[in-house]
Amino acid sequence: MVMGRPSSSHGSSGGAAAGDEERQPLRGSLETERAPAPPSLLHAVEEAKRGSRMWRASVRAGLVLCLLSVPAVLLLMQWQAASSPQWVFEFPEPVAGDDEQETSRFVVMGRGGVGDEERLPLQQQGLETERATGPSAAAEAKKPRRLSPGMMRAALVVCFLAVPAFVFLLRWQAGASLGWLFDFDPPAEEYPDIQDDMSDDLSPSPHIEYDKLLGGLLIEGFDEKSCRSRYQFARYHKSSARIPSPYLIQRLRKQEALQKKCGPGTKLYKKAAEQLRSGQIINVTDCKYLFLTIHAGLGNRMLEITSAFLYALITNRVLLVDRYKEIADLFCEPFPDTSWLVPSDFPLNYGEFTQSSPESYGNMVQNKVVGGNTDRSLAGTRPPYVYVHLDGNYGFHDKLFYCEDDQQFLQGVPWLIMRTDMYFIPSLFLIPAYEDELSRLFPEKDTVFHHLARYLLHPTNNIWYSVTKYYRSYLAKAEKRVGVQIRIFETKGILQRNGPFPHILNQILSCAQNEKLLPEISMTEEGTTSTKNNRTIAVLTTSLSSWYSDRIQEKYNNHGTVDGTTVKVYQPSHEEYQRSRNKKHNMKALAEIYLLSMTDVLITSGFSTFGYAAQGLAGVTPWIMFRSENHVTPDPPCRRAMSMEPCFHQAPYYDCKAKRDADLGKVVPYVRHCEDVSWGLKIVNGTQL
Repeated sequence: MVMGRPSSSHGSSGGAAAGDEERQPLRGSLETERAPAPPSLLHAVEEAKRGSRMWRASVRAGLVLCLLSVPAVLLLMQWQAASSPQWVFEFPEPVAGDDEQETSRFVVMGRGGVGDEERLPLQQQGLETERATGPSAAAEAKKPRRLSPGMMRAALVVCFLAVPAFVFLLRWQAGASLGWLFDFDPPAEEYPDIQDDMSDDLSPSPHIEYDKLLGGLLIEGFDEKSCRSRYQFARYHKSSARIPSPYLIQRLRKQEALQKKCGPGTKLYKKAAEQLRSGQIINVTDCKYLFLTIHAGLGNRMLEITSAFLYALITNRVLLVDRYKEIADLFCEPFPDTSWLVPSDFPLNYGEFTQSSPESYGNMVQNKVVGGNTDRSLAGTRPPYVYVHLDGNYGFHDKLFYCEDDQQFLQGVPWLIMRTDMYFIPSLFLIPAYEDELSRLFPEKDTVFHHLARYLLHPTNNIWYSVTKYYRSYLAKAEKRVGVQIRIFETKGILQRNGPFPHILNQILSCAQNEKLLPEISMTEEGTTSTKNNRTIAVLTTSLSSWYSDRIQEKYNNHGTVDGTTVKVYQPSHEEYQRSRNKKHNMKALAEIYLLSMTDVLITSGFSTFGYAAQGLAGVTPWIMFRSENHVTPDPPCRRAMSMEPCFHQAPYYDCKAKRDADLGKVVPYVRHCEDVSWGLKIVNGTQL
């Protein structure tokens, strides 16, 4: 099977071919069925494509010709230097004439033909240099003129100046046309949805209704073309039954105003940054900041950004994120009329902060720079900033961040520099000072990531183009879409392996068939099934390896299904190993997360933040596949999650009030231990312990 392309039909032999299926409803009232395009429109589209190709080809050809002309000009200059002596003085070289003549005539270029120019006397120190007429002058006029060194140098300069111009044009052309991320050629479409110069086939109409503002999470006013995903997200997702609370919407508008008031480029930000640079005591009444450094893989990044944003929201801080970690290549700016990217001239060398840094809050507590747990008084002047280390390797004193007394102390610190790779929101729900505020923000407590990720994280146009094009080409026409997110945690030595592992393939199929997410595979050969129907199920798999999707496809190809349903399996990419520092790898990963979020049901791998992000964006509760032991398929192979919330893998287990370790999964009914990580915490909608 060619990965990412439609495969042959499986199940009923009477199923339509991939290109001839009846177009089915996409999402509720959103239909993908279109009237046949008029020939004029198709011709215009083809002409636009042809013109774009010719433009790119001509620009490249011009660049090649210019580059080839450089050595030619250099050769001409060398030939000129070898064939004629050069005038070395600074004043103009005199024109050669009859040796016996005391005067010579200066030829003015640009008037008439060669030899017929008007001869003008040139007076220089009383000596007339007008050239004499006669045979010598005529012979001189008939000599072919060589290119002067100045002209050749000018040509060379023009050529060199043209090179960056051509490069700029090529880059402009690449930026103007959106790029396809996946390795195979993109499918042909009659109606491109994303290109700025093409009609948008999913634009609002009497037959298409969707809430592009996501229940009030988003606001009007952003430039739609600069970030297509912001307002198009709702087109490709089910209308969520989980409505954001009016109080959450109110607080989001307040946060947007704060970001605009205190964000980069404002007088207040410049003042705060200057005070931070000078080490002065900072007035915290105007603006306080939370600066999130980014370093983890893509799934973790999405969870940590969402966690930091909620913390900034409930503590009235401006959220800034690290500009050097490809955030601008992955996500659009979330706030109107401002930026969340920290400026490049940020005064602190934050990349050097570690758990053992003196600025680390855990170190400050451990070294008694601040007081004991019951009184976080300061043993000196309040610091202008504190580094908060909440990475997976954090220690006991770092985890005191989740205690109420420590939060009261941190409230007075103007700048918090945070490093984390986790979804720490469940522990915020266990801090008494924030309990009422969080309950007002999220009456349905298991919707935190669902609402905040939809508000905050909007893929850039290149990523969104690949997402929507892939969806419309391969997934939109199926009656049911099943997402399968496969993450392998098997190890060999210190190296992680992606397989092939037959026991994991068996786990995937057992989970999907036991939970009736996919039809059972027939024990007979393909085409012998008595039951026939035209129903199609599209299975979207994401994995670093293509082996699992190939085998699933092969089984349905060879045997079909017991009810005659056609099953098609797709996988956009298979990178073989994770490359979290590779920009294109991360762009593909983000595209696949959003593709998974467009499916109807999800099977995810336990412990994987990639799956957590997809299920939260989708607003669906997944089936979680447990990690196997000793290469044996778990029994049961999967179970339904308690909620769509991510798991906090490295949650603390310290009771701040009792000052001892405790089971924090039994403190409140809406924070429980995770299904896939027994020591982790997740938010549920529980009302009883």
